[in-house]
Amino acid sequence: MSWHVSEEELRAYARGELQAPALWSADTHLTSCARCRAVLAEVSDPVALDAGWDRLDAELDAPRPGLLEKLLVRAGVAGHTARLLAATPVLRRSWLGAVVAVLLLSVAAGHTVHGGEFPTLFLALAPLLPLAGVALSYGPALDPTYEMAVVAPMHGFRLLMIRTVAVLAVVLALNGLATLALPAYGLRALAWLLPGLALTATGLALMPRLGPVLAPSLVGGAWAGLLLTADVLRAGADVPLAPFTVAGQSVAAAVAALAAGLLFLLRDRFDLFQGRAV
Repeated sequence: MSWHVSEEELRAYARGELQAPALWSADTHLTSCARCRAVLAEVSDPVALDAGWDRLDAELDAPRPGLLEKLLVRAGVAGHTARLLAATPVLRRSWLGAVVAVLLLSVAAGHTVHGGEFPTLFLALAPLLPLAGVALSYGPALDPTYEMAVVAPMHGFRLLMIRTVAVLAVVLALNGLATLALPAYGLRALAWLLPGLALTATGLALMPRLGPVLAPSLVGGAWAGLLLTADVLRAGADVPLAPFTVAGQSVAAAVAALAAGLLFLLRDRFDLFQGRAV
């Protein structure tokens, strides 16, 4: 090879100042000339070279945003918030598949009811789904992105609300679609909504004291106990369970409002107990 890049041009190349077409020629030549590459290594600034490699490594190691994250960013959501939302465990296929399976089974059970006024199994399970989704979104035991969430530069309560909104948006939408699959019951098939909001708000309000696993577990157990008690009290009569009557719905609305108020009053505790509540 009779032609080599001059040392002056190699210095300009190392500083990023070499202009085309000399830049194109140097790029092509350096790929096949060990001598010029050795000269380039000698005239290059080692500090700048190391910084360039560090930038390249950071770019190669940076996680690629998924479809949901890209959509959230395009919708105007801040990048770090979109990343936390996209990492919410309940947005994964396994969780969504489980929710859909539960809803399909409960809807199928609702269609097999003969002579009853309410699809009891569906109304009993639907309020538990948002509560379970919130429980699965927080804490080191259940959230694989827990470390990232803890060091996120935002108020613990705000982070809690961001992920709760994500859970409610997904689960309530799926519950709503399942409700549409029970047209014979009309608005009565929506009797799960207020209990679902009440259970979720209560579970959230108890999280600072009991943690992200125990609080929803106790609330879910209380809901199951309430339904069993209501079933015993109706003594086999062909009437809806008490939580799905007008009085029961009024109580659920009141509990949801009280729990939401308590959650607001305790908002600062989600920073003090962030290791347990987020």
